[in-house]
Amino acid sequence: MASSKSHLPAQPAPRLYLATPALDDTAAFAALLPPLLAEFDIAALLLRLQDADERTLTSRIKALAGPVQATGTALLVDRQHNLVARAGADGAHVGGLREMEEAASLQPQRILGVGQLHTRHDAMLAGESGADYLLFGEPSDAGERPSPEAIFERLQWWAELFEPPCVGYAATLEEAALFAGSGADFVMVADFVWSDARGPKAALTDAQAAIAGSFAQTRDAAQAAHP
Repeated sequence: MASSKSHLPAQPAPRLYLATPALDDTAAFAALLPPLLAEFDIAALLLRLQDADERTLTSRIKALAGPVQATGTALLVDRQHNLVARAGADGAHVGGLREMEEAASLQPQRILGVGQLHTRHDAMLAGESGADYLLFGEPSDAGERPSPEAIFERLQWWAELFEPPCVGYAATLEEAALFAGSGADFVMVADFVWSDARGPKAALTDAQAAIAGSFAQTRDAAQAAHP
């Protein structure tokens, strides 16, 4: 069984984990991202890329690796774990236990996160196999995902019992606030940040405030219940 953290002290507020859209050109983001990453407490950036040949994909990752890492944010690549080392990324995010096994050579030098864990059993296997973090709630390849309440329950279960960090995928600002009270270590934000008509800075401001407010409310309620 993955090691328990039930006796660890209370965790700090969840940090943001920002995912890009599926990009076919990273040049514009190389200029856009550093100011955002410098202003907000974003622990990691997940780079999602549209399909291309390996040489093109490697070039796209390299274009972001330096600017992102210079801000102190880790750059992870979605699925393309075979390109991580040559492109200078910090790690990869993969889907499911099979992809995790295929990407095992990344560790311990680089980060290996895993999502698409649809059962508690799969989550525990990923934890036992050494995943650096587990992501709950991201859409499947068919665009389906559990309800926010089910995602919250899974995050809370994992956070209360196991040591490896967990991440909640928030499709909306409301979900970001909800998951902040679950015990999750990180909240991933993605499409709603980039589609906000006010721009990503305003969306990230709201997300960070919602996470901090929800976390504080949950913490205060717990302290009141157990003075």
